[in-house]
Amino acid sequence: MTTLAGATRSFDSVNPASGAVVGTFPVHDGAAVAGAVSAAREAARWWDGLGFPGRRARLLAWKRALAAELDGLAELVHRENGKSVDEATLEIVAHLSVLGWLAEHAETVLRTRRARPNLFTVNQSATLARRPFGVVGVIGTWNWPVYTPGGALASALAAGNAVVYKPSELTPAIGSRVVELFRSVVQEAPVLSTVTGFGPTGAALPAAGVDKLSFVGSPATARRVMESCAQTLTPLVLELGGKDAMIVADDADLAAAVDGALWLGLGNSGQTCIGTEIVYVVRSRYEAFLGELARGAERVRAGGDEPSSYGPMVMPSQVEIVRRHVQDALERGARAVVGGLGAFRPPYIDPIVLVDVPADAPARTEETFGPVLVVVPVDDVDEAVARVNEGPFGLGAAVYSRRSGRDIAARLRCGMVSVNGIIAYTIMGELPFGGVGHSGFGRVQGAAGLEEFTWVKTTVRARFPAPVNPTSLFRSRLAMREFRALARLSHRR
Repeated sequence: MTTLAGATRSFDSVNPASGAVVGTFPVHDGAAVAGAVSAAREAARWWDGLGFPGRRARLLAWKRALAAELDGLAELVHRENGKSVDEATLEIVAHLSVLGWLAEHAETVLRTRRARPNLFTVNQSATLARRPFGVVGVIGTWNWPVYTPGGALASALAAGNAVVYKPSELTPAIGSRVVELFRSVVQEAPVLSTVTGFGPTGAALPAAGVDKLSFVGSPATARRVMESCAQTLTPLVLELGGKDAMIVADDADLAAAVDGALWLGLGNSGQTCIGTEIVYVVRSRYEAFLGELARGAERVRAGGDEPSSYGPMVMPSQVEIVRRHVQDALERGARAVVGGLGAFRPPYIDPIVLVDVPADAPARTEETFGPVLVVVPVDDVDEAVARVNEGPFGLGAAVYSRRSGRDIAARLRCGMVSVNGIIAYTIMGELPFGGVGHSGFGRVQGAAGLEEFTWVKTTVRARFPAPVNPTSLFRSRLAMREFRALARLSHRR
């Protein structure tokens, strides 16, 4: 448990399936958040001073500590988040892969580089350095409580920043355990610390003086976060929702596409920002795909323990959003090929497969964030691409095509695409994670994620007097004639 001063209240974190208390945590107020940021400011100087080799050693030690705790951490994710132990294990392993890559490659990506002089600056030596912001605030999410905030944590730390982390109020035990494992190997200073609580605790981070903020959540909440950051001109990176689609072309491997749609659409109860919610299928394969999908979905069932395929919905309010989307679609003529309103057994929702959903229905235009798959026939791939790109979101997508997968993927307006597979990019640390449009901006992970948490410093040094110096109020006419001659010589092509 976090022990910062400034917490007069506490709250319980509970198992979403059973309601059992997982842990009790303080509600930190603005003063406590400010204290954490102040302590992190001092720690950031020490962490930056370690240099890349020192940080690399400690981050890899953190990775080993997390790996040693793999089974226990997966069990904690199962108890507090509700997902199966197997799903939790996959999530943690993906984070370990990302953390390892960032630790190993931060120096290569961020090292100071020399710039080449041009004809006008032959006397100058120039360097480009990337410097850490200082203290980064991270507001985490509950649905992938290790991997998703972990991308920001690892990117910011590897880049040389200290971090104050506010985990979701639904998964504070997981967030606190991840930080405890970091502090078990980095004991010298509070380089990574937690504050716990609800919305106001996270909202206090910009006012407390963090130098950059990373937020994962809904577009609606992100707008309020941006308003807070605007008051202090705090830059931020946002990873928001998605209405991710899958395209199944006429030459797709149907068995693979069905398997991918089921796992990515139903796994984690559909509570995945990069989960498939709509499948566009070329008409020539529509009936065959739908038949296989329905048969597969009928074998899947939600429950609290093995051998259930996936666990409970974490938030009761989200159950009602999913119910509203399904009910609206059915009332407007859609058909439930699998499930329907009878699939709701709060906190569980069994698989639902909808067809004939109107194009303007919320089930097709808004993020459902539940185990619901909408299947839509299209005349061809061009129509599918147009349908995907017309929406406001742009996070992830999946494409199944033996011949044209890469070409189709290149035409989609989204941050990440898998071809003939699903979300492999989550376990490849070199690849950045993020979206466009209402799915957010900025990146974590990969080289782009490391650069995201640094700012660029340019230094130019005169090595000797310039042969031609036009930047003097006492320049001669001869100097300007020579300067014009150089300009014509340099830019005549």
